Amino acid sequence: METKDRVIKLQNTKTRKKEVFEPIDASNVRMYVCGPTVYDRAHLGNARPVVVFDVLYRLLREFYGENQVTYARNFTDVDDKINARAAESGRPIGDITAETTQWFLDDMGQLGALEPNHMPRATEYIPQMVAMIEDLIAKGHAYAAEGHVLFAVDSWKNGYGKLSGRSVDDMIAGARVEVAPYKKNPMDFVLWKPSTDDLPGWDSPWGRGRPGWHIECSAMSYELLGETFDIHGGGNDLMFPHHENEIAQSCCAHPEGEFARFWLHNEMLQVEGKKMSKSLGNFFTVRDLLDQGYPGEVIRLVFLQTHYRKPMDWTDKKAKEAEATLRKWRALTAGIEPASSAAAAVLEALADDLNTAGAIAELHKLAAAGDAEGLLASAQMLGLLTGEMGAWLAASSIDLSAHEARLFETRQKAMESKDFSEVDRLKSIYIDAGLEVRMSKAGVELVPGAGFDPDKLEAL
Repeated sequence: METKDRVIKLQNTKTRKKEVFEPIDASNVRMYVCGPTVYDRAHLGNARPVVVFDVLYRLLREFYGENQVTYARNFTDVDDKINARAAESGRPIGDITAETTQWFLDDMGQLGALEPNHMPRATEYIPQMVAMIEDLIAKGHAYAAEGHVLFAVDSWKNGYGKLSGRSVDDMIAGARVEVAPYKKNPMDFVLWKPSTDDLPGWDSPWGRGRPGWHIECSAMSYELLGETFDIHGGGNDLMFPHHENEIAQSCCAHPEGEFARFWLHNEMLQVEGKKMSKSLGNFFTVRDLLDQGYPGEVIRLVFLQTHYRKPMDWTDKKAKEAEATLRKWRALTAGIEPASSAAAAVLEALADDLNTAGAIAELHKLAAAGDAEGLLASAQMLGLLTGEMGAWLAASSIDLSAHEARLFETRQKAMESKDFSEVDRLKSIYIDAGLEVRMSKAGVELVPGAGFDPDKLEAL
């Protein structure tokens, strides 16, 4: 694509339209994405926005330059769920959040996600949150009551609800709002709340306490990206109340700015056609899938095959098809250098509201045409077929001929002796290692599956 033809269009939740993306400053394109609350392993649904906005980050870097894009994604490391986990386990909160933060980074790295430029932790920005809350009180947008500070929704009635397209009355009727005697309005939300001695807390003008969830992102995005930045992203489950509340706080604290100009929201994830839930037994963390032998590259390709604004259905069938595709693509591109840039058709698909499904279709066309150089450059731009993402294939490419010969000979002897115990033992070991065992009169074939672990063959 010629530079003059480089146009990115994105569906802006705020306007409900697909709009041409024009950055405020092309030398510093700024994006903020809501990150995880770090109290446990990231589940598969948590990974979807990571992959979606990783692709957008890569696209922006492709269009504007690697050093011209600033991407911030936060960690919420002060939260009631974290406090509850500490109480259950008896472990210090700092240990839990440090461990789970690293788990998140390790697991997302396995999915090929680049680390953002900034990964602020909420606990590092408490003074900035306190200052923003003081400013909101001074401007008449917040009030203190019984050790709490609450945002007064009535003070910004004209703007509240525009992102999600709801009126305040509708939100009161449909939302599970916390009823509290110190609230002036049921929709008023907490900016600061008191802490008991056994909970994390910081000194403030309203007593020892801790921030509410919503103020974190407003304070951190302002410090890192300014009063107006280009893109704010997250799952559509965050649109209300979290993103709605972020907008209210930020626009009232910094009326000179617009906060985020573009809002992008990804749809939710399903498993085998059903909503993921522990009660249905289809709840998976990313680490669960990795430990079951699904390579991170395979998980990533399954994610990319669905447009980010459509519900994504994780199925075992899709994973197996994605693995087969990646094996073919890696065989085609083995030992070659990538083209100087991704194929124009791939970039055009991505530039059309991040159409990853269309981009993957273009990769199939490149493979069918035998354009290995173009395929490699384009796939790598999408975070696929990179060297670090290919370790799974290297592990599954070991020579299994000796094992095949051993099982074949053992079966031949068993057919004479009628004692198949050793055949069953070997088959059990191979299957446990993630190999599919195919036996016929002609011989034995051991085929590595998604869960192949060659270390499990050392017992033989």
